[in-house]
Amino acid sequence: MKKVLITGANKGIGYETARQLLQNGYYVFLGSRNIENGIEAVEKLKTEGLNNAEAIQLDVTNDESVKTARIEIGKKTDVLDILINNAGTSGGEQQNSLDYNVDSIKDVFETNFYGAIRVTQAFIDLMRKSNEPRIVNLSSGLASQTVASDTTNPFYPYKSTGYQSSKTALNMYTIHLAFDLRETNFKVNSVCPGFTSTDINNHQGPGTVEDAAKRVIKYVLIDNNGPSGKFFSEAYFPNTECPW
Repeated sequence: MKKVLITGANKGIGYETARQLLQNGYYVFLGSRNIENGIEAVEKLKTEGLNNAEAIQLDVTNDESVKTARIEIGKKTDVLDILINNAGTSGGEQQNSLDYNVDSIKDVFETNFYGAIRVTQAFIDLMRKSNEPRIVNLSSGLASQTVASDTTNPFYPYKSTGYQSSKTALNMYTIHLAFDLRETNFKVNSVCPGFTSTDINNHQGPGTVEDAAKRVIKYVLIDNNGPSGKFFSEAYFPNTECPW
């Protein structure tokens, strides 16, 4: 049974991704900053007969929390097959580049960018023992510099300095990570789940978590001939790569 770690998995896209992977026979560690919320999510899954789930306290912004999570998961398995860096924050409403507080930008980067790096580095040793290790970094179509600068794009007026910049940085990390793991069976990709109705956008998104999770899982399921170091946004650029 393949083992999966999903950060920020107690609700939203992370929770639904866990749910669908459990339905397909995976064992899922649900990373949750608040362990009580994680336990509640696991109990909810169990009511559906999905029993191969376990809550792990994991605050991606905290070094000690990440190290402790690695120790705890290491007690339960020698191999981690899949890492989904899902935990994220928007940093609030649209953020003007001239007056958005620098400390607030740092907070967004701490979760969306540095958090993904912390977790990846902490668990890479367990993933190296997998025959088909997969890392999916949840990005956003708004992180595409091509899209963000296209005045004809319907999302062009939306400008969120901290959020978009952090996800663009995460995309670059995906490229570097895929390069550093190029001689292995690792597949590392950035995936935009689409504009989905979740807490992060006050449920303004028109998309469903069910569809968003399917887009993420598509890149969990790729075989060893699949893409790596790429950026995909199935909702807006189906069957092709998203422009960087």
